[in-house]
Amino acid sequence: MMGLRRASFLRIMGGGMAAFALPALHERALASDVVEYTLTATRRRFSPVPGISFDALAYNGTIPGPVLRVALGQRFRAKYINKTNVSTSIHWHGMILPNAMDGVVGVTQKGVAPGSSFKYEFTAGPAGTRWYHDHDFNEGTLRGLFGMIIVEDPRDDKPDAEFALVFHDVPRMATIGQAMRGVSHAPMIDPMGSPELLNMASDDKMGDEVAYLAHCINGAAYPNTKSLKVAVGQKVRLRILNANVTQTRYVRLAGHKLRVTHADGNALAQPLAVDALRIGIAERYDAWFEVTRPGAWLLHGISADPLSYEQAVVVYTDGMEHATPMGNSQSLEGVDYFTYENAAGLSSGAFSAKAAVSQAYTIGGGVFGSDRWTLNGKIYPQTEKIFVHRGDSVIVRFKNTTDMDHPMHLHGHTFNIVEIDGKALLRPMAKDVSLVRANNGTLAWQFDATSPAGRWLLHCHNDIHMMDGMMTEVVYR
Repeated sequence: MMGLRRASFLRIMGGGMAAFALPALHERALASDVVEYTLTATRRRFSPVPGISFDALAYNGTIPGPVLRVALGQRFRAKYINKTNVSTSIHWHGMILPNAMDGVVGVTQKGVAPGSSFKYEFTAGPAGTRWYHDHDFNEGTLRGLFGMIIVEDPRDDKPDAEFALVFHDVPRMATIGQAMRGVSHAPMIDPMGSPELLNMASDDKMGDEVAYLAHCINGAAYPNTKSLKVAVGQKVRLRILNANVTQTRYVRLAGHKLRVTHADGNALAQPLAVDALRIGIAERYDAWFEVTRPGAWLLHGISADPLSYEQAVVVYTDGMEHATPMGNSQSLEGVDYFTYENAAGLSSGAFSAKAAVSQAYTIGGGVFGSDRWTLNGKIYPQTEKIFVHRGDSVIVRFKNTTDMDHPMHLHGHTFNIVEIDGKALLRPMAKDVSLVRANNGTLAWQFDATSPAGRWLLHCHNDIHMMDGMMTEVVYR
């Protein structure tokens, strides 16, 4: 783990791919007990818009990588071949799998060296929208090594049409190193009315911001994104991933409400209809809409960036492919967007259940000019680990003393968000990433230590914060 701050972070990514229209999952050979893939990482030149070109990395030549599909309980095998010029791995984000298959270099496996290969194999689960990405402490995810994997849930309602949408962005290379040193002057691009802007003090310098040159969906920037054709009367399912490594994304479909049914692939206790999604780094949401009339509409990211128009696709009915699509304001003011509290409901009191293991973390650091993002004042690997025995009930509490939300992710487990700002959730929300609110916000997880034994990473999914030390581990004794 000595290379966490290596200079290779100064080289960044790109991407290029069409929108993913998903056939029925049953069309894959479900008669077989095993599904097999080969993923080959290579270098490629990527130009999402004219005048921008990157020395990117790609799975099977595409950015994002191919959508992988497997049935719940099916045996999943992936032969990974690294033909890039750097060490890489694959982390199967959201999967509960043998520890040796988790893909974290320096923790669960050695990096797959250039010219080498590695076989990942596990039984697919839990069901839902998951994703995969590089987890060598290197440049792989930044340069394009990420994609979506879907584990079919036989209990799910079947849509009339389904699309996988990966939101990702092309950073300005020089700002990565500046952000890691805490001296970036890149502006915030969050939309008006967002918590990100409301949380910031007027004199905050925000030295960890990364600037972006282009904004993409499935490897293309609007107007070159592939349009999504639907039909009147259809019920459409969207599987949406925020693969940006530093920023929350807001997503809205003009003229429609989105009915959210799953968070990080896990079914909500009650679906929630909203105007827009708030998607933290690495989060996924499944959202449905019904096509009630002919038309053309923009599904797009909401942002204050002048280039925000690039992160959009057109949704249209037959005969409307050349119509001017309906759009939305780039502001969140007056917009009903998805929050954990709205989806789960809040009680009047705190969460009071007992657990065999309890751990509290104070999130800190990140002042201008600092390269330290901390848990209880320490950076990894000095951070306090959580030691568990199999079968333990575990509660983890976070208090965020910084002025930005942090997307905290636990490998190899699904946890329940059980408390936010001192109030228990009426319907605990199953997730694998959760945003912890800024300015002394608190949030609590509960999970059972029933995953395979080993070392499971717990970290902020903002790559700058993770690489600057905001990590720890859950360790089975």
